[in-house]
Amino acid sequence: MGLALQTFDQRVLALMTADVQAPLALSNLASRQQISAAHIHLMRHLPLSGARLTDLAQSAHMTKQAMANLMGQCEAWGLVARQGDPLDGRARRLVFTPLGLEWLQAFERAVAQAEAEFRAQVGDEVATVVALGLEAYASGQ
Repeated sequence: MGLALQTFDQRVLALMTADVQAPLALSNLASRQQISAAHIHLMRHLPLSGARLTDLAQSAHMTKQAMANLMGQCEAWGLVARQGDPLDGRARRLVFTPLGLEWLQAFERAVAQAEAEFRAQVGDEVATVVALGLEAYASGQ
């Protein structure tokens, strides 16, 4: 399963690199392998409304320090920004920037294409069984 996930992530990154609608700077980062699967999974956990770093780390099953490092890179690339938390004046929330939202759209297009390629390669029945199996595994059943 690990190899399959790694192959899928690499395909998503390759598709993002080739996406003419993706921001050029991010395509360049992806083509130079500066953006990794860790960045992809991190951005996947950030809600459109934003989140605190500690909440992101928890949802991604990462340490706060590892999450802070990845978010620092994403912030330097202009994908996210820190804003005050309206519920707690001491806390900061991470939110997508306009560039980050463009990147998220490119990511969603790449995932959809990679999933379609997987389905075409293994067939609809196998792809459905795999998806159901992964959903059951993720839910702990």
